[in-house]
Amino acid sequence: MKAVILVGGQGTRLRPLTCNIPKAIVPLLNKPFLIHLLSYLKKHGVNEVILAMGYNPEPIRQSLAAYNELDIKVDYVIEDVPLGTAGAIKNTGKLLDGTFIVFNGDIMTDIDLSEMIDLHRKLKPEASIALTPVDNPSIYGVVETDASNMVTRFVEKPPPEKVTSNMINAGIYILEPEVLQRIPESEFFMFERQVFPEMLQEKRPILGYKSDAYWIDIGTPEKYLKVNHDLLNRIPESMISVERVDRIGDSVKITGPVLMGKNHSTGERVQIKGPTVIGHGCTIDNNTVIEGSIIWDEVHISENCLLKNCVIGSNSLIGTDNILDSCIVGDNITIETHSIMEPCSRVWPEGCTDE
Repeated sequence: MKAVILVGGQGTRLRPLTCNIPKAIVPLLNKPFLIHLLSYLKKHGVNEVILAMGYNPEPIRQSLAAYNELDIKVDYVIEDVPLGTAGAIKNTGKLLDGTFIVFNGDIMTDIDLSEMIDLHRKLKPEASIALTPVDNPSIYGVVETDASNMVTRFVEKPPPEKVTSNMINAGIYILEPEVLQRIPESEFFMFERQVFPEMLQEKRPILGYKSDAYWIDIGTPEKYLKVNHDLLNRIPESMISVERVDRIGDSVKITGPVLMGKNHSTGERVQIKGPTVIGHGCTIDNNTVIEGSIIWDEVHISENCLLKNCVIGSNSLIGTDNILDSCIVGDNITIETHSIMEPCSRVWPEGCTDE
């Protein structure tokens, strides 16, 4: 079966981490996020993926080229103007032939896609939508279903007193080809606001596949940090994975779970406490403590620093005697010496904004 992944651009909500890198290839456990999505789809029988994109695919193409173990065909389809979730799928229509999957490129999940596919084939609806429970459905679009799990209503961001369900659209669809016929060519069109509500009005069958499996939208720095922590915490606390190193001091203390990339150098009296990821080519100088943080590639952290629950973008320099708590630092940043950064601080690359 084929799948179309809706690939976002630089990911405004994920900035400053995505000022200079597409959201789809931000590192997750030292591999591009998209590699994890492709691995998930491959595990569930998908052998061909179409990336529906609105920008130059070369950064993603180059990033994926380093990972050839998946044996999955990847096509790239570019939209000249924004087309919305449904319009982007219509734009890939020439590559689709039969039942297909749509996957939001912002999510990480353990939803049993194979079971969802089997149920779709058995019940034969025109569309199936994965549903996941959330604590506060008022900030999402709620999906109501009947006793047989067929969708009966979509309610966009209901106030708390009118919430009738905690199940929301999980951003995974299985669609029959006739759904494509509902989407106009070269026009901005949304599944959530137009295609699915119109299908309900016409009493066309839409299955709601409910799952309480792991699901998270990585669209903000806080969620991005959380998904790294969640994946690391699945492995034993004692787990310490260290790839090829240039130098590691004799007095380094590492408390897992910790993942460290290749070609890194670590000085004396360094402490690294999990859940932490250290990228490739990083340098950590003497007397520095790193806890619960995600460090991207080629980062230099100088002496006498304390980093706790931070994300540090690639090619950045953290000067001596710095204390960073729950900070998000973009790529190619220099933090001068003797700084104390408050929780939730953001450091932006030059020329990048939150707009």
